[in-house]
Amino acid sequence: MTAAGRYCAEVRTFQDLGCRIERLPGPRPLVIAIDGPGGSGKSTFAEKLATALGGAPIVPTDDFASADTPLGWWPRLLSQVIEPLIKGRQARYQRYDWVRRELADWVEVPAAPAVILEGVSSGRLEWAAHLSFLVWIHTDRSVRLRRGLERDGPEAAELWQGWMAAEDSYVAEQDPVGRADLVVDAAPTVPHDPRTSFVAIVGNGEVTAARPPSQRRGARHGDYDTEYR
Repeated sequence: MTAAGRYCAEVRTFQDLGCRIERLPGPRPLVIAIDGPGGSGKSTFAEKLATALGGAPIVPTDDFASADTPLGWWPRLLSQVIEPLIKGRQARYQRYDWVRRELADWVEVPAAPAVILEGVSSGRLEWAAHLSFLVWIHTDRSVRLRRGLERDGPEAAELWQGWMAAEDSYVAEQDPVGRADLVVDAAPTVPHDPRTSFVAIVGNGEVTAARPPSQRRGARHGDYDTEYR
């Protein structure tokens, strides 16, 4: 364990995380949420975890969100994706096209042992009872804004400020950080190989908040290995 700022950081491998998630008790599919604010590194983490889970399908919340509705899209993801999958059926949803600013092609999500929801507010309370594991990706606000403007251009600054304000409201109202089973530092200074490993935050009173087993997502899977708290 290495001290890093106000918290302790542990280097862990995606392979180990995948194995531990696969061993979680309860019904399948396992539904894993990779939550965090925009520009934090969720997509990269989700792709590596999906590989560790044997090619688990990834459902990006960006396929549902829009510039006008950054967070209010969730009923469609619940009805079109989560509810069919937890019943063992293939899911099918219509992807939002950010360029054309309209719903576009239909995407099929196969029934699989595990599925990953990736994106801002993917760990919502509205489907918390169906989540098997919740990961929060932490990155400082200034880093996220810089990444976003590098990707979208300086003309997107006003949009990014609006999105970040909506994300702040979501975090304040639903506390996904405190409910997370794992908090990841996506811009760490701790040496590690990002191709195979990540840095877990394990004991930061500012970023994480422990909660008792009775408040975890035992509605589907019971208690979890507390090593990831």
